[in-house]
Amino acid sequence: MRTTRDIRTAVVKPVIAALMEDAGTGLDYGTRPDRLPGLLTPLDRFFVRNHAPTPRLDARTWTLRVEGGGVRRTVRYTYDDLWRRFPLVSVVRTLECAGNRRALFGAEHGRRFGGVQWGRGAIGTAEWTGIPLRDLLEPAGLTDAAVEVMPEGLDEARGRRPMPLAKALAPDTLLALAMNGEILPPDHGFPARVVVSGWLGAASIKWVGRIEVSDRPLRVPWNTEDYVIVAPGRPAVPITSTPVASLVELPWPARLHPGPQTIRGRAYAGEDRVAAVDYRIDDGPWRPATLDGPDLAGAWTRWRFPWDPAPGAHVLRVRATDEHGRSQPEATPWNDLGYCHNSVLPHPILVA
Repeated sequence: MRTTRDIRTAVVKPVIAALMEDAGTGLDYGTRPDRLPGLLTPLDRFFVRNHAPTPRLDARTWTLRVEGGGVRRTVRYTYDDLWRRFPLVSVVRTLECAGNRRALFGAEHGRRFGGVQWGRGAIGTAEWTGIPLRDLLEPAGLTDAAVEVMPEGLDEARGRRPMPLAKALAPDTLLALAMNGEILPPDHGFPARVVVSGWLGAASIKWVGRIEVSDRPLRVPWNTEDYVIVAPGRPAVPITSTPVASLVELPWPARLHPGPQTIRGRAYAGEDRVAAVDYRIDDGPWRPATLDGPDLAGAWTRWRFPWDPAPGAHVLRVRATDEHGRSQPEATPWNDLGYCHNSVLPHPILVA
């Protein structure tokens, strides 16, 4: 955590408490779940996860370099090249930090984890517009020896994380230039960022200035020391897709008025689709919620159910299930860094 820099300069966009939750680092801000107006998360409240202050980059001097032992030649692109030379595509995809709900994970085990103390808000969905990464790699001439692709950011931390060649060549792995129909904001990666569909947010490197195509597996802090599952007696395993989980669009704890109403939320299953969402009030039975879509891998699904609550204290539990039949567990197995928490949460609600 940075303490020597004025936290007001660490990110560019205004951070409004009515829309975002301060994670306490001066760099990281989560979306308030009760301030999600539609399928897409608006730019003013899309969560921010930074390892260093947001860099101020000039598109007129910025370049992107593709190089490494897995290509035949180094290729450089300017910002204008990206807009003029390549067809643009748009995809709706969700990004989630692997540390989302870390504070709740700690409460579940009665111990505080290190790292950003996220609540439920380190997740958001946007329409990303850009160039399929494979279109940018092709002019460099991929060799038969190419195995991994690693974007690298231009922030002070030089954020970087490798992915297998097959994931880099997937049609929905993009170098994004725009977000929700607007030029990419500085806090979200301007001039260009990678969007790796269905993977943890740390794979979608922001402020990209270099892409290495390697002919050997790459080991960097982001896939060996951090963003890995570490459990006692086991080797570290890099995180890729995040597990199925659900989000209730209410404050924690919530206060509701009596009377008929609709409870809404989101469910997300990483690279997989959400197949079902069930809910339970207090000690009642599990009942199915209605899914409102979209039915997309790599994007969250909206859900809802009607409720006419009696006055008093209640506990709401929501359980999502993915297309392979994997459901949220009652408890998440321990891992040393507090990643991938997806337990069914007992959401406290007071009706008064």
